[in-house]
Amino acid sequence: METKYNMVKKAIKSKIIDGTFTPHQKISSESELMKQFDVSRHTVRLAIGDLVTTGWLYREQGSGTFCADRSALDSKQNVRNQKNIAIITTYISDYIFPSIIRGAESRLSEEGYQVSIFSTNNDHENEKRILEKILSQQFDGIIIEPTKSAYSNPNIGYYLNLERQSIPYIMINAYYDELEPISVVIDEEKGGFMQAEHLIKLGHKEIIGCFKTDDMQGTKRMKGFLKAHRHYKIPLNPKNIITYNTLEKWSKPIQELEKLLTSNSDKPTGLVCYNDELAIKLLDVLRLNKIRVPEDLSLIGYDDSTLSEVSEVKLTSIVHPKSQMGRDAANTIIDLVNMKTSTKNNDKSNIQSIVYPPEIINRSSTKDVNPETITS
Repeated sequence: METKYNMVKKAIKSKIIDGTFTPHQKISSESELMKQFDVSRHTVRLAIGDLVTTGWLYREQGSGTFCADRSALDSKQNVRNQKNIAIITTYISDYIFPSIIRGAESRLSEEGYQVSIFSTNNDHENEKRILEKILSQQFDGIIIEPTKSAYSNPNIGYYLNLERQSIPYIMINAYYDELEPISVVIDEEKGGFMQAEHLIKLGHKEIIGCFKTDDMQGTKRMKGFLKAHRHYKIPLNPKNIITYNTLEKWSKPIQELEKLLTSNSDKPTGLVCYNDELAIKLLDVLRLNKIRVPEDLSLIGYDDSTLSEVSEVKLTSIVHPKSQMGRDAANTIIDLVNMKTSTKNNDKSNIQSIVYPPEIINRSSTKDVNPETITS
């Protein structure tokens, strides 16, 4: 069980880390803290004393206790310490993430950086804990994949505190739009457009689109999917749009697809998937329903991952640059760190975001159903 002393200490420290208490701002009085945490004055004094000793707070006789300016302390320590970069991704060991991380890590290692890798598991509370850890330690820069980037983020204060402390960060795969950070991303809307366009040009008109909508990638891919239907004047049945969130990814898409396959409405001939991981999962559903790919239904994925070629059905898929994204992200954060320490040029506008144009790899999971092709 956590002691009251630690509870008070952690609460004050958390308010410093998330920017509630800014450098040289007076914190709550001992009496206010006693009331807030229902603890004795002795407990409050112990917690504050420890935070003063470790450089988080300082006292002024007769005035009170104030938040310390740790940026000056950190800059002195960083002169002695090895250069450190944090990489935060939603996941670490599965799907495309190992390739992205290896690409970044290899480039950073070339420049002598120590790399610390963290995973949020696409959960805001995990993201908060990681950001608190990073802000309480010494890192020269951060590469971040946002958590549930399509939603309003409860941890924006931590990113503003990174900026306040002049700790450079960039975002990969997506970004928090309100922060307008430097980012390394794919043109996801164009990628979603190309997925649908590929099937439309092959003569498909009843196309299911399955998209994860708690991240920016999914919402932009869905937007591109809709735009392609409008562009080619293909009516889109609202029932053919399946949306889901992270917690539902192995349940809702499967359930909704099975409903569509067994309904009495027009049978779909095409299926656009949020990514290859989902495409492979839904391929099992199609097999169980005795639907052949691509003979009965064409299937297209996204990311051109290793999964696209492991099945007997080789997936047509949109390319994700993976290792290249990692290396480009590493180069970008290195430039920002060097710029921070340089006395000659500190103009961040010289460093631009990177947007990769999507491309499609055509394999055996899609089929031309145009009448002239079928009869020839």
